[in-house]
Amino acid sequence: MQGKIIKGIAGFYYVNSEESGIYACKARGLFRKENKKPLVGDNVTFSVTDETDREGSISVLHERKNELPRPMCANIDQALILFASKDPKISRLLLDRMLVNMEQNDIPIILCMNKQDLAKEEEMNRLKEVYGDCGYRVLFTSAVTGQGISELRECLRGKTTVVTGPSGVGKSSVTNLMSDMAVMEVGSISRKLARGKNTTRHAELIPLQCGGYLMDTPGFSAVDLADIEKERLRFHFPEMLPYEGKCRFNGCLHLAEPDCAVKRAVEDGKIDPVRYEDYGILYEELKEREKRRY
Repeated sequence: MQGKIIKGIAGFYYVNSEESGIYACKARGLFRKENKKPLVGDNVTFSVTDETDREGSISVLHERKNELPRPMCANIDQALILFASKDPKISRLLLDRMLVNMEQNDIPIILCMNKQDLAKEEEMNRLKEVYGDCGYRVLFTSAVTGQGISELRECLRGKTTVVTGPSGVGKSSVTNLMSDMAVMEVGSISRKLARGKNTTRHAELIPLQCGGYLMDTPGFSAVDLADIEKERLRFHFPEMLPYEGKCRFNGCLHLAEPDCAVKRAVEDGKIDPVRYEDYGILYEELKEREKRRY
């Protein structure tokens, strides 16, 4: 039988077959010998070992079109990066880290700002301008009022979408509105710290009313940049790409070099200064990591 892994817990992989439903499967020992680990999102071939208890055994892992190291998942069509328009306050640096991580994996991105009902219009317009100019689709939603939910649902239709973002931004609430039933526990904002309590404990695929899957992932407040060479970082900031080759020096890193087209674009207001500042911070982080490595 053919199916897709929608969840993995304690050595069991829950495989959804469109024809027969969900089976709790074990992976064959062959995968361990080949150093292969099944991931949520994998398309697999499995056999039923106990129909009564809905158990099975995975025999084949099909070729992946992509995979993400964090969260560990495979065969992703797009990423939904979800932040709150307000409460908790947006960390632009964290957002830019997440964008870079998706960019390096060539995964299309939808940026969703939830809690639209709490934000001022000028704040939303500024965010849409900054990230829209980078080429990202920017949506505003409210899980409380339902604003923007229909538009978001259309963006997710028929796709396998990984949704990620910091805790407390309403990920579980938005997921509930997208899915067939309220399957996710909804957390609350810690008033003392104004940070969300993490209510998602594992990555899993959730079937959508509109078709496709939403992969909810554990909330987190820090993201490491993995496997990026510091010299390549600039290529993961889309707004910088039009200026490649227009600087005085070939291979310009757009930092300390004179006569830099990107720095001129920042001064002229064509590139957001906060995005440029975050680029410099991330570059220095990668530089320090490289020093520690050697």
